[in-house]
Amino acid sequence: MSAERTVASSSAQSRQDTQAPPGTFVVAPREATVLRAGAAARRPARQRRSAAALVVADCAAALVALLLLDDPRQQAVLAPLLVAGVLALNVQGRLYEYAALPDTLGQVPSLAGRIALAWSVTAVLATALPTVGSLAPQTLAGAAAVQCLLSFCGRALVHRNRRAATVRRPRPVLVLGPVGQARGVAAALLRRPGCGMRPVGIVSETADLQQEKESGAESSSGPAPDLPVLCTEDELHRAVIQNDVRAVFFLADRGTGLTGWLPTLHGLGCDLWELEPRCAGPVPAPGGPRQYVAGFACRSLTPARPRGTSAGKRLLDIAVSGVLLLAAAPVLAACALVLRTVEGPGVIFRQERVGKDGRLFTLLKFRTHRPVDQQEAATRWSVADEHRMSAFCRFLRGTSLDELPQLWNVLRGDISLVGPRPERPFFVAQFSQTYPDYAHRHRMPTGITGLAQIHGLRGDTSIEDRCRFDNAYIDSWSFWQDLCILLRTLGCLVRRTGS
Repeated sequence: MSAERTVASSSAQSRQDTQAPPGTFVVAPREATVLRAGAAARRPARQRRSAAALVVADCAAALVALLLLDDPRQQAVLAPLLVAGVLALNVQGRLYEYAALPDTLGQVPSLAGRIALAWSVTAVLATALPTVGSLAPQTLAGAAAVQCLLSFCGRALVHRNRRAATVRRPRPVLVLGPVGQARGVAAALLRRPGCGMRPVGIVSETADLQQEKESGAESSSGPAPDLPVLCTEDELHRAVIQNDVRAVFFLADRGTGLTGWLPTLHGLGCDLWELEPRCAGPVPAPGGPRQYVAGFACRSLTPARPRGTSAGKRLLDIAVSGVLLLAAAPVLAACALVLRTVEGPGVIFRQERVGKDGRLFTLLKFRTHRPVDQQEAATRWSVADEHRMSAFCRFLRGTSLDELPQLWNVLRGDISLVGPRPERPFFVAQFSQTYPDYAHRHRMPTGITGLAQIHGLRGDTSIEDRCRFDNAYIDSWSFWQDLCILLRTLGCLVRRTGS
């Protein structure tokens, strides 16, 4: 577990939020609900409309397929079971997630398999209901086939309407990379209006632009050479806000100096895509599924969202934290009493930390150390080996009993039982600037323990390693993994490896 830390002054934090350098994770104010309400709130509305249309198409296909059953009682009883099963399986398969480039045919195998599984489960449940009875195999096969066809047609219609709307109102995009190649890609996108992308600017380094001017190289034909070239963060912010930019294409062979723009653009609510500017060859970096826009191979760089974490994690947090708070009440009272006797008033230590999407919350711990002054409280990284600490405080640290009050944070929903450890805003800004992937840790609620902690990454250990383990946990999240991490944390507590 991380050592006690205190938030920096509010005025310094305000300056940091408004003038964050590229690569810095911007901490949201307490009243904020998302990292950037103005930019990030646009995408969920668009996603909800698309997801709602797909849900309606799938439900309609399931209800029509049920009409193949002869008995009205069977239709009435099995309708909610089938619809609930299909929707649950499709959500698990991420078939309602928004895709900038929807691929209806690519979803057919996954869609057909889930429909077949939903009908199989429905048939098994039907045999247990005396008012329904068993269903004939040929009826099941026919109904499943009809539902597959109707669902596919409905989804194709939804995606067709989306593509038509995109052509009528193309998405403003930026192209990031060397000026010459970026202009060529922008010109190609403008020549293919069917892709639904309208370049409004090029993001490049000042040295690259100066070199192009000195060389006098001719750009590709078309209106792309007239696009503005953005070289500073202020220009980038203005372009994104004024043009309502929602997507940015990064050329695969971009300069190393441009990589630091990724966290900044992600924080502005932009979808990030890596694109191969040459006519042939795959996208060099492995990652998300490859798609094509205007003939260019591209893949999404936007961090994947954890699958199905909301309900499952929250239920586990409420159940476990509630039971542990009741069971540990005598221990909490005893620790507080001894700490009050040994250390004096101020038993509970309160500290601002950064949680999911950059939101600030107050973390609770037993106070085991009192800083000498405000400077130490604001900037000292770790006091785990502080010699001023009393024997009882060292015992609380060594057994991690000082973390018990955080169960109240879990019950309140500030943090989760399992997740990346929350850090002070001062260090979040510092680490986000040094390690480009650090800000991605805030895609999921922070936690008391996590994958990094059970691998010994606590206290004064590598931030780069912690970042890698935390992002690996988020990308591969599962309910079972959370249970395993909790069990392994128990083993760490027994061995007294707290910090």
